[in-house]
Amino acid sequence: MRDLLPQLLDWWRADERAAVATVVRTFRSAPREPGAAMAVGPGGEVIGSVSGGCVEGAVYDLGLEVAETGRPVAARYGVTDDDAFDVSLTCGGTIEVFVAPLSRTTWPGFGPFARRVLGASSPDGGVALSGVCLATVVGTGGGDARTDGALADDAPDDGALGRGALGRRLVVPGEGPDGPGGTLGDAGLDAAVSADAVGQVDAGASVLREYGPHGERTGTGTRVFLQVFAPPPRLLVFGAIDFAAALARAGRLLGYRVTVCDARPVFATPARFPEADEVVTEWPHRYLAAEVAAGRVSARDAVCVLTHDAKFDVPLLRTALTDLPAGTYVGAMGSRRTHAERAARLVEDGVPPAALARLHSPIGLDLGARTPDETAVSIVAELIAARSGATARPLRETEGPIHG
Repeated sequence: MRDLLPQLLDWWRADERAAVATVVRTFRSAPREPGAAMAVGPGGEVIGSVSGGCVEGAVYDLGLEVAETGRPVAARYGVTDDDAFDVSLTCGGTIEVFVAPLSRTTWPGFGPFARRVLGASSPDGGVALSGVCLATVVGTGGGDARTDGALADDAPDDGALGRGALGRRLVVPGEGPDGPGGTLGDAGLDAAVSADAVGQVDAGASVLREYGPHGERTGTGTRVFLQVFAPPPRLLVFGAIDFAAALARAGRLLGYRVTVCDARPVFATPARFPEADEVVTEWPHRYLAAEVAAGRVSARDAVCVLTHDAKFDVPLLRTALTDLPAGTYVGAMGSRRTHAERAARLVEDGVPPAALARLHSPIGLDLGARTPDETAVSIVAELIAARSGATARPLRETEGPIHG
């Protein structure tokens, strides 16, 4: 949803009425993850996607209705029960979507919330310095979700908050009475959701949870979607060469905040790396050590070493392999001979075998890459596979759901 916020903010400022549909849960092979969003604007225009095209038409019609009535609706789309679902997902999965109205009336605090997520470095842009979680009540009982995209007036209310709580929001962490914050309608529920939201921000993942009427963790009653807006992951590229420029382009396409670092000021210039968010002139291992000490490198980030020079590579990789959080991707470019020599040096420098096993080297997948751009594709392909735990084999050679 982050990429929709600038346009949503424009509509909100103009006091227009819109609707935002968000995927809150998926089953089997759903094409989009929880948190994926599509918005229907005041003129009927569409931004975003909830299913990659499978159910966009039905969600669009529902969005028009919600924007007009100002009434939130929960809906489910899939293929597991032909009698229950009005629209089928061709991938064979099921998604639950929550469609909420957006206007100054229905969400007075949206402006501060959007500006906070987008960052404070400019009015509507930049990068948030810390994660934010938007908790929304998307169900208060068995009658909230209807597979025909409607919420019946006589839907049973077996959630203690009542159907009137549907769509209530809580932003975690809040910023005081005049900023983002809000309430879900019960102090106990707010406390329980806030505690869970902090954990989800740390994990960087959105999730649907259920609570009792006062926040009891009973798993029944009130369904709350915890939508996480984490800062973009970082891609730290060391070595100011043409391959770094291509990797910066690919990394930015995937949503990474890209830093290019090199100790040579004549090569490490913004003009040579226009796609990088920042270009740093510093000894690589010193820069990485400082970033780690400041807590600015996480398990969601990636370090790619492209320098091909032992005096840079070895101290840098020693820091990366021994000091970075578990899960941080660490890759290094070079031939198999270069890798063997570099690995031997690292062992001599005291890097344990378990830490050395974290290193992706030679970096990238075997795609037959030759050019810098092709090499960048092979690197980010390996990075995606490492993040997801996928096999990186051709899909025609695998079985099971494609979308995981």
